[in-house]
Parts: sequence; structure tokens; C-alpha cells
Amino acid sequence: MTDFKKEPTGSNIAISSMMVDRRQLLLGAAGAALSAATIGVTSGLGIRTARAADRTEISFASASFFGKEGLGDLVKAFNETQDRIMVKFIELPPPSSSTEVYQGLIQQLARRNGTPDVFSQDVVWIAGFAAAGWALPLDEYFPKEKRADYFPGTVAACTYDKKLTALPWFVDSGMFYYRKDLVEKHGGKVPETWEDMATMAAAAQKAGDAKFGYLWQGKQAEVLICDAVEVITSNGGSILAAGGKSSVVGEKAAVEAIQFLYDTINKTKISPQNVLSWDEEPSRQPFTSGEAMFMRNWSYVYPISQDPKASQVVDKVAVAPLPHFSGGKSAACLGGYQLGVNANSKKREAAIEFLTWMSSPETQTRLALNFGLAPSRPAIFQDAKLKAEQPFMASLQSVFTGATPRPITPQYAKVTLALQSGISKALVSGKVKQELEAAAVQINKIVA
Repeated sequence: MTDFKKEPTGSNIAISSMMVDRRQLLLGAAGAALSAATIGVTSGLGIRTARAADRTEISFASASFFGKEGLGDLVKAFNETQDRIMVKFIELPPPSSSTEVYQGLIQQLARRNGTPDVFSQDVVWIAGFAAAGWALPLDEYFPKEKRADYFPGTVAACTYDKKLTALPWFVDSGMFYYRKDLVEKHGGKVPETWEDMATMAAAAQKAGDAKFGYLWQGKQAEVLICDAVEVITSNGGSILAAGGKSSVVGEKAAVEAIQFLYDTINKTKISPQNVLSWDEEPSRQPFTSGEAMFMRNWSYVYPISQDPKASQVVDKVAVAPLPHFSGGKSAACLGGYQLGVNANSKKREAAIEFLTWMSSPETQTRLALNFGLAPSRPAIFQDAKLKAEQPFMASLQSVFTGATPRPITPQYAKVTLALQSGISKALVSGKVKQELEAAAVQINKIVA
């Protein structure tokens, strides 16, 4: 299970991994990165002996991901199967250094010289890259029948202005952790609605079985938007109206959802006041120490919960889709990295072939088994080897089915700051409707 121990994409929790010199990246030294990170093929491999000079050379820039192998090994595997294409890997910092990855990609794509030909991107960057004209529309290469092979939420996140501008690669999402023993004692059924969850959590607290009923992340940071998207969407609401040109975060569905979060602290008291300063790890620690009944967090928590050296709740924890409000549906904030092709690439055919290979069932299965990165293709969750080696990941298909993207807008970087401020003020003051309406006004100025 430890192979699935990866960091949440919605946070800045550090992960240990090798990376290129950051000064090179921020100076835009693409040539140095290309030279340092080239993954070549030699005749000594005994697989493909075509000289690099005889093959079309393209470049692939990505944040670095590691597990049983590195992303460079994956690129090397592609090169070893090829007579016609050679991919050179530009290795960027890990996702925990997302600002540097983002800046590095912007510097390279803004040159409009075709480098890199293919790139990976955080799900919230897709709209911005597409609006800038840096991402090649992929509709002609991946028609609707092919897109049906992916989780709907990932396809939605990869679509901007009704065009597919990225291809799903791997996913993560928020999920509902619960104590199996306490659920059995206090009703026997995992709550499906937020109302039932609050009632059960309060009962466990009253009985002295849990210090905290429900833990979540209320810090004024990106993770707060993830939590907010989940509760708002599960009440039938949204941050932006259809079309993305105005905000509806001040309307009834969103107000009720954020009011629920406020009430967990101040009315039902199933959450501690401290959640307003917590991101993922501070909320995870009381749960794995056995102090809480329920928690919202990312997939990285599960292996920790099963590690006797780090957890007091080994074999007592399970995961389910997040609850919803009566009449709503479960919604989980979508995370993960997706793939794009540079609109200025002069080698589109080769780029599309590599892109297709990277998102193929075979490659996604390898990512799941060797990197702990969850597939964006639902069918892979039925793979026998995945079920045997990564049973927790294999159990997450229902969670990812409800994955919901954050607001899709090229102005996301500004929208999220306005939203973080407004929701944070609402949770502190209790003036939920007033603060959300004010946030909507600010967001309207940004996206109009």
C-alpha cells in the first residue's frame, strides 16, 4: 500500500524527489534542461537500433513524479519501442513546487517556438493555457467516442470554450474518510448526506468515542476552494455560471453549503475552531491519531492510516464518496495532471502519437502500479493486477466518478484569491450570505 503514498495535488506539502536546478528553470534555460534530461536509445539495449538522427525528435516537459521508477523511465520505455520518434524529457520540479512548474511552462510556451512539443499541466492551468493560444485543440484526434473512456470530470476539466485542449492523464480528488468501528457502533451505515453525517458525528462525540466529529481544511489557501467546491456542488450550486462569465457563489445553493461548514464549528460543533487554520496535514494528524470519526482529505492519507508507525487506526479506516445535501449528488474536487500539445509544435503528428501513448490504458496502468498515480480511465480500476497490488486505489472508482473541476476560467489565479478571501471571511464572521455576495461582485469584475 505504501506505493500509493503520494502528496495531495491541492496543497504545498513538500515531497521528496530529484529536480532540475530551479535557477535554470526560472532563467528559461530550456537548452540546458534538454541536454541534462535527454532520454536516448542505444544499440546496446538490443531493442530498437535506429539512430536518433533518423528519428523525429520532440520534447516533453513535465513536473517530476517518482515511485518505483521515475518519469524519465517512462519516456525511455516509449523511445525503446520507436523507430520514428525520439522524445527528450525536460524535467521540471515536483508538483509541490507548482509555482515554479507553472512559471517554467509559461516561459517556454510564451516563446511560441514549439518547445516543448508535449507538456503536462495541473488541472487548473488548462483554461489559461488554452486562452493564451498555447494549447492545441485535440478534438479531431480524440472524438467524443474516445473521450467516453475517461471520467467525465476529467474531460470537463480538459475542455475550454467547447474545445478539448488537454487529454486526461491521472487524477486525484477529495474523499470521505471514516472510522469503520465508530460507524458500526453509531448506526452501521456510512452517511450519504451531510445532515446524516453531522448527526452521527455529534452522537459519537456525545458518547465520548471521538474528540472531533468531522475534520476538513478551512485555511485561506487553495485547499479551501477544493472543500468549498465539493459542498457547493453537492447542493446543486456552482462558483461560476454556465459560460464562466459571471459568479453565482452568492446564490442560495452556495450560501447554504458554506453555512453548513460554518455550522460544523459554531452550531453542531463537530469540527474544531482550528480547522480555519488547517490545510491537509494538520487535519490528517488528529484523524490518524484516533481522535476523529470523519475527515475530508486526499488519497495520500490512506497509506499513512495503515502504517503502524504513523497511525493509531490501522485497519479501522475506510473511504467513501463525500456526502451530499438532500436532493444533491456527491462531488469531489478534481486534482491531478493532464497532457497538452503545444499549439506551435512543428511536429504535431509525432506529438500526438506520444500523447496518445502516455494516456493509453497500458501506460496509465503502469503509472498506477509504479507511481501510485490514479488512472483517468475507469476501466483500469477493474485490472486484476491493480486490484491485487493496489486494492485501495482500485476501490476509488466510485469516488473519482463524481470528481468535479474547480472553476474553468483563464482567470482562475485571480478568481481563486477572491474566492479564498470571501469564503474565509464568511467562515470567520458568520456573515455567510453577505461575504459570498461580496465575493461574487469581485469575481464578476475578474471574469466579465
